[in-house]
Amino acid sequence: MKQAMKWMLAILAMITVLCCTALPAFAEEAAAAPETAVAAEATQAAAKEADSEANVKTTKAIAAGAVLAIVATAGAIGMALAICKSNDGIARQPEAAGSIRTSMMLGLVFIETAIIYALIVAILIIFVL
Repeated sequence: MKQAMKWMLAILAMITVLCCTALPAFAEEAAAAPETAVAAEATQAAAKEADSEANVKTTKAIAAGAVLAIVATAGAIGMALAICKSNDGIARQPEAAGSIRTSMMLGLVFIETAIIYALIVAILIIFVL
């Protein structure tokens, strides 16, 4: 139970660090000050449109990041468990090491494929939707 809590805290710490390092990517540049009233109205309309586009882009980026974070974390945990169990099986029956290793590699390929699909979905979220 203590080891599971340590793993969960380590994963939470990694997610927190990733979120904090991603904050500058969402920072926006300040707009230049308008010189006339007509220019001020035009820039305000453009700013509202840019803000709505920026909000959509920000939401897409956050959704894509969340998808990748969740799937990558789940995939890493699944891979760790698969490797752990295969090592236990090889330790118990060394004569079946080849068969166990083959099955483990096939399982790891399927897990990695799911992670790559999530990456493709995240890319589609950002660039297509």
